[in-house]
Amino acid sequence: MKKAGLGAFRPTRVKSVVLAVTATAALSAVLILGSVSGQVYAADVFGTLRAPGDVAFIAGHRGDRSLAPENTMPAFELALAGPMAFVETDVQLSRDGVPVLFHDVTLERTTNGRGQVSEHTAAQLAKLDAGTWYGAAYAGTRIPTLDQFLALLATSEKKALVELKFGWSAEQLRGVVELINRHGVRSQVVLQAFSIDTLVNLQQVAPQFPRVMLVRELPADPVPMARRFGVLALATTAKAVALAPDAVTRLHRAGLGVICYTLNSEDTWSEVRAHGVDGIITDIPSDLDAWLAATSTGT
Repeated sequence: MKKAGLGAFRPTRVKSVVLAVTATAALSAVLILGSVSGQVYAADVFGTLRAPGDVAFIAGHRGDRSLAPENTMPAFELALAGPMAFVETDVQLSRDGVPVLFHDVTLERTTNGRGQVSEHTAAQLAKLDAGTWYGAAYAGTRIPTLDQFLALLATSEKKALVELKFGWSAEQLRGVVELINRHGVRSQVVLQAFSIDTLVNLQQVAPQFPRVMLVRELPADPVPMARRFGVLALATTAKAVALAPDAVTRLHRAGLGVICYTLNSEDTWSEVRAHGVDGIITDIPSDLDAWLAATSTGT
């Protein structure tokens, strides 16, 4: 019985296979080049990456919660009018899938409601008082939706660090991406998350959106981890930076940024600035701004 070798294939079949392989390779090259050309880098979002002693950018934690109730429109209005370059906020889903700005799992601490946020519809959440706990002047202040927040952000030139709380599916993330695109603030929004599932799904749904990975500890070399999830920066604690000081250097050498949360004392500000972190998230942005101005060497 005659063995089937290369001669068993007709020339036309070989030509077709070659053409198919060539076309596939060309398509892959286009996709790869397109991804690279559209990539957003840390320096594009945060400015030149900092060296030790440089002034970091300021992000107002949940708005400016030193002057207004956290994660409310008054707090964001004050933050966007203040000295900070960024405002930070938290987003989670109502029972009916509407993204709302709220930090805690439950409502009791900052509203007159009870139970978990996820147990209430957006209409129910919109009726709650999210301001009286802070002060009588803010009685009747409501829980904002992401839609409302992005509409406000669109009136400003500042940027937002938007933390996606808990795990988000690809379909849920598409809704967030749609809102960002609808308001024309894609260049102003940085999405961030602790959840690995959320970060993986963001790679699928929004590969060219700037993304940050939130971590409580830093490995000695965090670059492979950052590359794996396609993020442009890591956000972590002052303690983590102190325990792994070389990690900041490694990230910067790779063109990746480093942000620290949530720092409210001169000691911690001084500590992370000595390591050259790029941004500081704080509850007292005006105080941090004044401290940076007073202690900057001007270099």
